[in-house]
Amino acid sequence: MPSSSPTRSMAAPDIQGQMVFLGTGTSVGVPMIGCPCPICASNNPKNHRTRCGVVLGLPKGNLLIDTPPDLRSQLLREKIGIIHAVAYTHGHADHLFGLDDLRLMQFYLGGPIPIYCETRVERRIRKSFDYAFNTPANLHVGGAPKLQLHSIDLEPFELLGMRIVPIRLQHGPRLQVLGFRIGNIAYCTDTNAIPVASMARLQNLDVLILDCLRHQPHSTHFCLDEAVSLAARLKAKQTLLTHLSHDLEHEETSALLPEGMKLAYDGMRIPLS
Repeated sequence: MPSSSPTRSMAAPDIQGQMVFLGTGTSVGVPMIGCPCPICASNNPKNHRTRCGVVLGLPKGNLLIDTPPDLRSQLLREKIGIIHAVAYTHGHADHLFGLDDLRLMQFYLGGPIPIYCETRVERRIRKSFDYAFNTPANLHVGGAPKLQLHSIDLEPFELLGMRIVPIRLQHGPRLQVLGFRIGNIAYCTDTNAIPVASMARLQNLDVLILDCLRHQPHSTHFCLDEAVSLAARLKAKQTLLTHLSHDLEHEETSALLPEGMKLAYDGMRIPLS
């Protein structure tokens, strides 16, 4: 186990003032296992999409949104060595099941990692990672993640020196999830409907990051036309599309997008406004 606790400066390169896209892919990633399509076989790295997650370099530390199953390789790829807190959009496997990769953070932080989530996500965490809450007496230190759970709802809260504004989204007809607004950037993955009350929280954005799965309509995600239409209504200065499937080739799709809209890609970095 680590013999010393890294400071923020050891998380090279320092990402303060930036958002880093760890992953921009759908739940099965791109390339898909067993798929011979041209996009899955592409040599363009922007067509290689791991599961969705972002890190924000806030004034007092690094905030991770979601813990995708590819988290370890994503953090190593981006040379991000420490996470100070996690906020969850929802509890689906592709946004949650990398949580165990944060076991080391208890040594770096000198205690449990703060987790911010809705009650339904907390229940999923406690069920899926029960060993983090009911650890055997003989389990070695570091054998389970050490977590400090904080329940959130739609009320804004302060975290790592920034105001975090939760945004209610619909992920299909039955599941409510969260997006987050941090400053003038909003992160809205895994959605196909945004309630009227939430639209008010998405006004005057510098950057809107929005779900966009494929060309054809889907029951729980925006398709390309729907995402473009919504972005035109919200009028953010820039819109970046994420949660992309192998249906959307990076260069070809980019050529179809209106001015001010782009596909996000793994490793993309944008300044926090």
